[in-house]
Amino acid sequence: MPIKAVIFDLDGTLIEFRIDYRIVRAEVKQFLVNLGFPPSLFSIDESVFDMLKKVEVFMRNNGKNKDEIEDVKEKVLSIVEKFELEAVRQTSLIPGAQEALEELKRMGLKLGLFTLNSSNATMHVLKRFRLEGLFEAVVTRESVSRVKPDTSHLQTVLMLLNVEPHEAVIVGDSILDMKSASNLGAYAVGVTTGISTTKQLMEAGATCIITSLTDLPPLIKEINEATGA
Repeated sequence: MPIKAVIFDLDGTLIEFRIDYRIVRAEVKQFLVNLGFPPSLFSIDESVFDMLKKVEVFMRNNGKNKDEIEDVKEKVLSIVEKFELEAVRQTSLIPGAQEALEELKRMGLKLGLFTLNSSNATMHVLKRFRLEGLFEAVVTRESVSRVKPDTSHLQTVLMLLNVEPHEAVIVGDSILDMKSASNLGAYAVGVTTGISTTKQLMEAGATCIITSLTDLPPLIKEINEATGA
């Protein structure tokens, strides 16, 4: 079957947010400790989403209800969003991103986005670089109950684009992106413009690695030619 859609991660793949996430995680940890969570429960070396999983388990084990848990989660994510919105003004496009996106559209491919960033920050960035009209589906962290690498995040984008996993190429710079794609049987393309090494991306399930987004359109043409599309 031919490739019909390309789904991108955002930060580290299309744009660079220039956020020191260790500072973000440190502020989140301090906020949670101030609420009464044990300091030993969290590490600034783990993601905010991993922290939130621990928050949920801890609160459930201590008799807290769903609304109380959601209230803490929302406050934590508002801290993250504060850093994201502050970074928007200094955000830059990854070299080759604009050209690659425009070429993919000329090829008749549907484009989607699945990101751990907030909807507010994502739309600010897309509008700043005039990219919002290129994507048929944008799924941010607020749009799903479980974010990547949970496959429901990527499945939501696939559903909105009306394509099957094997008809899509997933492009990202993190092991979360590669795991999401490989777990659904989609074509996983790792890019070395972000946080992960080639080795890490391959071990996480990348089908292939590119060093620039400008390599993506010819790669998809090659895939479609190989399948007789």
